Amino acid sequence: EKLFECPDCGKHFSQTSKLVVHQRTHMEEKPYECMDCGNSFTQNSNLLRHQRTHMGEKPYECLYCGKSFTQNASLVIHQRSHTGEKPYECLDCGKSFTQNSKLVIHQRSHTGEKPYECLDCG
Repeated sequence: EKLFECPDCGKHFSQTSKLVVHQRTHMEEKPYECMDCGNSFTQNSNLLRHQRTHMGEKPYECLYCGKSFTQNASLVIHQRSHTGEKPYECLDCGKSFTQNSKLVIHQRSHTGEKPYECLDCG
């Protein structure tokens, strides 16, 4: 049961701690700072994951080719290049993609949406 509601967007959470972390996205509060580069994060776990880039730690290894990654999500996406898996399908034309972000970009070809504007000529 999700008892705690975000007053900004109405999203519900089962724990107050998760609501607090979520609310930082509205306030752009990022209290966890990397001492190596100054990047800041909303959660300590995100900082710890980021710090792997400085330490060269890549604990997630591809069983197909041996390539290693700092994040499991990156490994999962990479492995799709070996398996051919494309789990994100366009409902308009049926074309499939390895990443949801690639599908979102593709869907703009159907809607005509152009979210980026040239700062010089508009």
